[in-house]
Amino acid sequence: MSNVLIIDDEIDICFLLSSILRNKNMNTVHVNTLTDATEVLQKERPSIIFLDNHLPDGMGMDFISYIKRASPLTKIVMITAYDNSTDRNKALQLGADFFIGKPFSRDSIYHTIEQLAY
Repeated sequence: MSNVLIIDDEIDICFLLSSILRNKNMNTVHVNTLTDATEVLQKERPSIIFLDNHLPDGMGMDFISYIKRASPLTKIVMITAYDNSTDRNKALQLGADFFIGKPFSRDSIYHTIEQLAY
């Protein structure tokens, strides 16, 4: 069973994504700030992180390098309402494995998880 960390300041997104992932037998933990995410990453090594870009204490994109240092094998999926080619390309260059715009669908999440497995 995979462990997934969701970092998003919108609690509804955290609950929705958790529900979708539990249907695929994944354990989820969610936090709403980068500070809280740092604390989780000091204790756990999730297999996947769903990372929002605009958070109350910083930009998710700036947090990618920290994730890569703290947990190099963790896959990173950026999820953001600001879905544009510039941000998409930057996130992928910084080390994100996937980039999903909001609103997302259950199928897009399932497709991403399947792609990460290979």
